[in-house]
Amino acid sequence: MKLSFLYLSILLFLTSCGHTYYVVRHAEKATQSANMSSDVSLNEKGKQRAETLKELLGNKKIAHIYSTPTIRTMSTAQPTADHFKLAIEKYGPVPDSIFISKLKTLQKNTLVVGHSNTVDNLVNGLAGNKVVPGDLHDSVYNKLFVIKVKGKKSTVNIKTYGN
Repeated sequence: MKLSFLYLSILLFLTSCGHTYYVVRHAEKATQSANMSSDVSLNEKGKQRAETLKELLGNKKIAHIYSTPTIRTMSTAQPTADHFKLAIEKYGPVPDSIFISKLKTLQKNTLVVGHSNTVDNLVNGLAGNKVVPGDLHDSVYNKLFVIKVKGKKSTVNIKTYGN
């Protein structure tokens, strides 16, 4: 009897635990000159936004950080990675169903940095329904999509961060 109560308690505890995905577009990027690569760094405002993201997530027990391999996404994730002493894990330019499934198996608080044309795929895939109707406008850098998962249920909150 005591053993079955213990198993039931553990099961209830595990199903009550949740995890959260934090999805952002990379911060503001430098202006691309004619002779520059399209893989540009962050401008000063973008660097400040990346620091603000770190401060915002500083107490969220982030266990994984994913970014595309571009300079601007990696630079957005880096302050948070440094804070949590985590390596940034890279994913391909387009988040496919295999990547979304991989994220779902982690069941840990995770930051994912993407692009204006991939954030919708990330958020909708993690939420399990269409929350973001399409690509973010090119001028939008300040949205933080918070997907909380508890059991088979998820909720999405869209927050604004930085100036």
